[in-house]
Amino acid sequence: MLIFSAELIGTMIVIILGDGVVANVSLNKSGMKGAGSIQITLAWGFAVLLPAFIFGAASGAHFNPAITLALAIDGSIAWSLVPTYVAGQFAGAFIGAVMVYILFKGQFDATQDANTKLGVFATSPSVPNKGLNILSEAVGTFLLVFAIKGIGNIADLAPGVDKLLVFGTITSIGMSLGGLTGYAINPVRDLCPRIAHAILPIKGKRDSNWGYAWIPVVGPFIGAIAAVLVFSAIPW
Repeated sequence: MLIFSAELIGTMIVIILGDGVVANVSLNKSGMKGAGSIQITLAWGFAVLLPAFIFGAASGAHFNPAITLALAIDGSIAWSLVPTYVAGQFAGAFIGAVMVYILFKGQFDATQDANTKLGVFATSPSVPNKGLNILSEAVGTFLLVFAIKGIGNIADLAPGVDKLLVFGTITSIGMSLGGLTGYAINPVRDLCPRIAHAILPIKGKRDSNWGYAWIPVVGPFIGAIAAVLVFSAIPW
């Protein structure tokens, strides 16, 4: 129950702060509209950092089913715990997306562009190319998971510094690769808010672009699994 609660609340915080910053800088009548990609990228890093400090000791602060699956594959967590982790992550991501809509409803209503509204919830490629798009998501997630595993090799790391290093990793990935696909690097970060977009009564919304939706789900799983396999093959 502790793991489920930690992953649910932690993932909810990630999405509230992460999707929230996108709404904050892109929707009409927001006081920070136009702040741009630097604010978005830094805020997504902080969105993971804050709940990681809160729930790191309780669940390991995965907030990402690709990480959970990869850590089960390399034996870091028991397979029996995977459903509990994933259930919490899915529930938290959906609730977080709904909360963003509630908080920014006035700004959603004041925004005419349907693509902007979808962009608050879901990622999309700057240049549609399924092969390269899925590679981008896989590479970004590989770097994230490989870095997380590598941090564990640092001897005598002061408490909390590992969370700061993960923040730096996420921010670096966003700064370098974010312009390609929006760097979901987390299946529930994209899928659950996309589902929320599909069912919420958002004024003037478009379709939820389900033809692309599988890429930010499959790509992160590929990258995360590859990362733990490569890491395990290195004779440290």
